[in-house]
Amino acid sequence: MARCLIIICANSLFMDRKITRIERLKLNRKRIIVSSCVLILLIGAGIYVWKGIAPSVRESELGFAVVDTGDIEISVGGHGRVVPAMEEIINSPVSTRILEVYRHAGDRVEAGTPLMRLDLEATRIDLEKQRDALAMMKLELEKLQVANNTRIRDLEMKIQVAEMQLHRLDMQLSNERYLDSIGGGTTDKVREVEFARRSGALELDQLRQQLSNERRTMQADVRIKQLEIEVKGKDLSLTSRMLDDAEIRSPRSATVTSIVNEIGAQITAGQRVASIADLGHFRIDGEVPDSYGRDVAAGCRVTVKIARQNMSGTIATVSPTSKSGMYSFTVALDCDSASVLRPGVKVELYISNGLRTDVRRIPNASFYNGPGVYQLFVDNGAGVLEARDIKLGAAGFDYVEVESGLNVGERVVISNEKLLEGQQRVVLKK
Repeated sequence: MARCLIIICANSLFMDRKITRIERLKLNRKRIIVSSCVLILLIGAGIYVWKGIAPSVRESELGFAVVDTGDIEISVGGHGRVVPAMEEIINSPVSTRILEVYRHAGDRVEAGTPLMRLDLEATRIDLEKQRDALAMMKLELEKLQVANNTRIRDLEMKIQVAEMQLHRLDMQLSNERYLDSIGGGTTDKVREVEFARRSGALELDQLRQQLSNERRTMQADVRIKQLEIEVKGKDLSLTSRMLDDAEIRSPRSATVTSIVNEIGAQITAGQRVASIADLGHFRIDGEVPDSYGRDVAAGCRVTVKIARQNMSGTIATVSPTSKSGMYSFTVALDCDSASVLRPGVKVELYISNGLRTDVRRIPNASFYNGPGVYQLFVDNGAGVLEARDIKLGAAGFDYVEVESGLNVGERVVISNEKLLEGQQRVVLKK
C-alpha cells in the first residue's frame, strides 16, 4: 500500500513538470515514425494478402508489346489459296470409252506424252466417210463444169450460125433493093426480105442474151458447188483434228494433277478426262469482303503470309462482281517458285493501299479484327495488368494504329490474351 502511494506521487510530480519544445518534437517524430511503420506494415500485409487471393498469371505465358510512334503502311486483310500459275484441263472431244490409261496423278510428263487411249474406231470410220463424200463432191463439180462448157459451146455455135444467116439476109436485102430500083424486082419481095432480116436479128439478140444468162447461172452453180466442197473440207479438217485430239496427250511439259483412270468408263464429248499443271510456278487466288472491294485494284502491292514466312506480290486481275459477299482477285508473286509454295495451301493476304506517318502504334497480332474499341490489358508498372478500353484504327501488316487509350512507352498484352478473359486486374508473376 505504501509502495503504491509513492508511485502515484511520483507520477503526479512528473506530469506537473513542464515539457520542453525539443522533447515535444522528439515525441512527435517518434509518433510519426511509429505510425508510418505501422501503415507500411498494414499496406504490405494487405498487398501480400491481396496477391495471395487475386488472379495471377506468369509473365512468360503472355506476349507483350510497347507502344511507340512511327509509320504504318495501311493494308486490307484478306485470305487466299496457292494454285498453280498454269493449269490446263484436257477434255474428250468425242463420246467414247477408255481403253487404256498410261499415266497417273502426280506423274511428270513431257510435251506429247500419251496419257490414255480412247476407242476411236467410230470416229475413224466417220472420217473416211467424209473423205469419200468430199471426193464425190469434187467429181460432181468436174461433171458440172464439163456440162456447162458443152452448153456454152452449143450456144456459141448457134450464135455463129445466126450471125451468118443475118449476114446472108443483109446481102439478099441489098440485092432485092437493087433489082427493085431497076425494075427487076418487086416491093413485096423487098419487104419480105426486110422482115426476115429483122427476125434473124431478134433471134441473134435472143441467143446472145441467153448465152450471157447461161454463163451467170453456170458460174453461180459452180460457186455453190465449190462452197459445198469448202464446207465439207472444213468438216473433214475438224473431224481429223478431233481425231488427233482424241489421242489424249500432254500439250506441254507439266505434272498430271488428275486423270480418269477407270478402264472401260464411258465418257461424253467435252467431259474432263485429265488435267495438268506447272508445279514449278504458282499464283494466289485471293478474296476480300465486298466492303473492301474499292480498296482492291490491279497493281496494288500484296504481302502474303504463308508458313510463318512473308512473300510479296502484285494484284494481277480483279473480279468485276461480288460473289457471296466476297471480291476475288489473283496475285502474281515476285518469286513464284519458292519451295514453301504448295497447291491448296491457305495464306493470309495484306493489300497495301496507303501510308500514315508519325502515329502511335502497336504490333499487329491475332487480337485485331478491324478498326474499333478493344479491351486490352495494360501493365501499370507495379506488376499488375489492368483491363482498359483501347480505340484502334487502321492497320498494316506489321502495326496497328492506336487512336486513344494508350500512351507511348506503355506495355500491353497482344497475345495469349484469352488467359485473362473475365478479369479486370491480374497479378503478374515472374
